[in-house]
Amino acid sequence: MAPGSLSAAVIAAPPGTLERRYALALALRALKPGSPLTALAPKDKGGSRLRKELEAFGCRVQEVGRQHQRICHASRPDAPVGLEAAIAAGGPQRLEAPGLWTQPGVFSWDREDLGSQLLIAALPALSGRGADLGCGIGVLAAAVLSSPAVTRLDLVDLDRRALDAARRNLADPRAVFHWADVRGGPDFAGPDPAGLDFVVMNPPFHERGLEDKALGQAFIRRSHQMLRPGGVLWLVANRHLPYEAELAAQFGRVTPKGEGQGFKIYEARR
Repeated sequence: MAPGSLSAAVIAAPPGTLERRYALALALRALKPGSPLTALAPKDKGGSRLRKELEAFGCRVQEVGRQHQRICHASRPDAPVGLEAAIAAGGPQRLEAPGLWTQPGVFSWDREDLGSQLLIAALPALSGRGADLGCGIGVLAAAVLSSPAVTRLDLVDLDRRALDAARRNLADPRAVFHWADVRGGPDFAGPDPAGLDFVVMNPPFHERGLEDKALGQAFIRRSHQMLRPGGVLWLVANRHLPYEAELAAQFGRVTPKGEGQGFKIYEARR
């Protein structure tokens, strides 16, 4: 939003410190001086820090608690302090290692994800058209695209920030990006609904901070819909997640390809 363009703002503040301060700073920058800001978050997911963070920007804050939430009412000061620093710290950035663009708040934003690395080590050289469901910043996709036999790779993610980072990390004309929810119904705005040679994925299993096994199961069903007969799914998941029954229900042949360090890898062929 343009600076000074809003007369009021309400924020459901995210749990991560850098991500939360980034969102608050963007809101304060967008507000006209004196305009009200309401920010709230669960007490145990950043809410207990909201008041101090707003005060650090120069706000006067009134705080109330309700249904395990902390709700802070403030107004934009004439000269807030520290906004640009908070926006820079929470915005898109390129890390020295592993040398990729990322942003606080996206999955595994500041470190290599072990599950993805284990899947990369297990993958054969893939070929044809494929998809990376829940692509994140493009770590898995980069490994897939190292095979010259891959003709196209559709990357799908619900987090626009992750997809923006993936675009910057993958300067490859074979990569096609889709901002979409893999669980979407008939109007799923992702790749063509069927005919892919392969799908790779490290599916999420948390939503709003809570574990949700149904997420990965929905990803498995979607991959089956997208694959041609004989097409293959490569999946990595935390060892405790109950994906075997869904894999067996959807695919003709399911083969364990590795297990260790808390993860399991499967190849499933349609």
